[in-house]
Amino acid sequence: MEKLDARGLSCPEPVILIRRAMLSGDEAYEMVVDNHASKENVSRYAQHQGYTVTVTEAGGEYTLTMRK
Repeated sequence: MEKLDARGLSCPEPVILIRRAMLSGDEAYEMVVDNHASKENVSRYAQHQGYTVTVTEAGGEYTLTMRK
């Protein structure tokens, strides 16, 4: 599973980061973001690409796990 750190990035940068990673065609990715907008936008993009998204929150950071 590829792990991506998008903390400190504002949209659309996290979406661009996951889009580039998804070009590899892996079955699973994990991304850490630190704002609500990035969580929502990355989740929506991943779902449109056919991934199931699970979100956990800890200390104001969100970990998004995306699996096909």
